[in-house]
Amino acid sequence: MILDPNRSDSPETLEERLAAFASAALSLYDLPPGAGVRLLNLSENATFLVEAPASRYRSILRVHRPGYHSKEAIKSEIEWICALSAHPNISTALPIRGRNGEIVQTFEHPSVPEPRNVVMFQFLPGREPDPSDVRSFEQLGRITAHLHEHARNWTPGRNLVRHTWDLDSMFFGPKPLWGRWEDGVGVTGRRARVLEKLAARLRERIGAYGKNPERFGLIHADLRLANLLLDGDRVQVIDFDDCGFSWYMYDLAAALSFIEDQPQVPALIEAWLRGYRDVRHLPTSDEEMIPSFILARRLLLVAWVGSHQESPYPRALGEGFTIRTVELAERYLAEEGVPV
Repeated sequence: MILDPNRSDSPETLEERLAAFASAALSLYDLPPGAGVRLLNLSENATFLVEAPASRYRSILRVHRPGYHSKEAIKSEIEWICALSAHPNISTALPIRGRNGEIVQTFEHPSVPEPRNVVMFQFLPGREPDPSDVRSFEQLGRITAHLHEHARNWTPGRNLVRHTWDLDSMFFGPKPLWGRWEDGVGVTGRRARVLEKLAARLRERIGAYGKNPERFGLIHADLRLANLLLDGDRVQVIDFDDCGFSWYMYDLAAALSFIEDQPQVPALIEAWLRGYRDVRHLPTSDEEMIPSFILARRLLLVAWVGSHQESPYPRALGEGFTIRTVELAERYLAEEGVPV
């Protein structure tokens, strides 16, 4: 029987059904005996740790959310990851091929309503950086600059099929990628009016900044702390699922996701910039846009929280995230000279 995720009488949670799917999908791979799965994260995708304790085997299985990326788009992501593996300054997890030799697998199982694409990756040891650790942000700035330089000089073997993270796809187009910020949790009354003024100012500032190739290209687009692993002095980059075309400075904004209102943010920005400039020249005109990209990312996250209430983390953020976003917006608008 196919279980409908909208059925209130279903005896299984979404997490349990996805775990059943992932467990069955292990049959696609050559794995040691006794391999099983444990859910690590449920966001755009479901990410599972694959373990076979007797052999100390570990890997990561990503079960893709239906409708977010096509199979061709996932292949484009994998192509960039594999190209980056030859870079001396970038560490990331390589994909693992299935029994059929393919990296991107499509699998069906009665625990979920439709087929899903799955990819398995190498397991990387490490821990998520501490948000107050300035040194890790300096390292991150360096790595981000290397990613940008690689993307600018890389010639892919295919036409890359990836999202474009621009103003239309994030906010103003007919179908924003993460939903409408207007549908965020608790976006009503005065809050909605403040965020509307923020959106208008961002459209003006970022629109004027433009998409010159020196400013806009292929980026990771989700370089937040949860997608970094510290292993000794090495910072490893994981989860390229949102990689696509956007402004280079948007990568810094993404690194500050969910902590934009914390007091250590100015120090983290300075550390990131020091690291970045060690590798790549950064014009003053780009640096001046950082506050605007931080607020653009924060407004995008308001939309994401509202459109992902089936997942535990955005559900836990709830209305409080919107309230703090409005406070950040008021501060930004005041600095921009825009009356609220």
